[in-house]
Amino acid sequence: MPPESNDAPGGAPAAGAAPAAGPVSAADTVDTRATRAAARAASAPAGAAPLSRAGSDRRPVAPRSWTAGGSTVQDWGYDLLGWAMISFAAGILLSAGIPSVVPGATGVLIAGIALWLGMAVPVAFAFARSRPRGLLRFRPVDLLYGVVLGGVLRLAQGWFEQAAAGGPVPFPSYPTIDGQLSSSWWFADALAPVVISPVIEEFFFRGVLLVVIYTVVRRALGARVAAFVAVVVTTGVFVAAHTLNGALGWDDVVSYALVGIVCGMLVLLTRRIWGAVLVHIVFNATWVALATAGTLLS
Repeated sequence: MPPESNDAPGGAPAAGAAPAAGPVSAADTVDTRATRAAARAASAPAGAAPLSRAGSDRRPVAPRSWTAGGSTVQDWGYDLLGWAMISFAAGILLSAGIPSVVPGATGVLIAGIALWLGMAVPVAFAFARSRPRGLLRFRPVDLLYGVVLGGVLRLAQGWFEQAAAGGPVPFPSYPTIDGQLSSSWWFADALAPVVISPVIEEFFFRGVLLVVIYTVVRRALGARVAAFVAVVVTTGVFVAAHTLNGALGWDDVVSYALVGIVCGMLVLLTRRIWGAVLVHIVFNATWVALATAGTLLS
């Protein structure tokens, strides 16, 4: 016998038979996915965080720079500030006592190295803990900041010096021996003030002290107060440190204070250290250039 058919006469589907499934469109698929997602969201506990496509929470976005906090300055606190100041004070004491034990140019050189170590050790210690996010990043515009701001600060220093003297002042000059610069000039009067001192000082005063003071004050009082306190304190310590070379006139105090303020603000605004380093280098290098010219022309 022929197999029974569910079709009614004439090819129409029999009563009660399920209709044949037609092709599924892309719109139907999207609607189905949306319906399932809505059902999952409705069944989730109240207050639950939304899940990502992978079914897990998204990672929190890391701060873009150290000024916003984050893990890279998490360990930069009062203990680091204390150790930095202790090391700096030890360097000052050693540099003050060494010339009385080792006289002459050798003693002066060793005293300078002791002071550098007093600043370099806490820098190494701090950056061994962590590197503040973005602080060591370099941008070509940092070079422009250094040349322009360093030159402007040197011009301002010259104007302050003339104001203190009550008139024009001659070029600075170096002591000479039989009309010639000393054999140690290239290091003591050129390399040290132009390269070594600016790098070490900026990394200590602005790379460590300013960052750690800003970080601890920001946690308690906010970013604006932290910026003000960090710039004022580090500038004061920076100016006081330069009194180790002898008494300063008011023009020197103002000049060093401006260098400290400009470098501190530059680090806070750019969140990078190299602009401040280059400003300091240009500021010192212009004095070396003027003193060298004054020596050769005298």
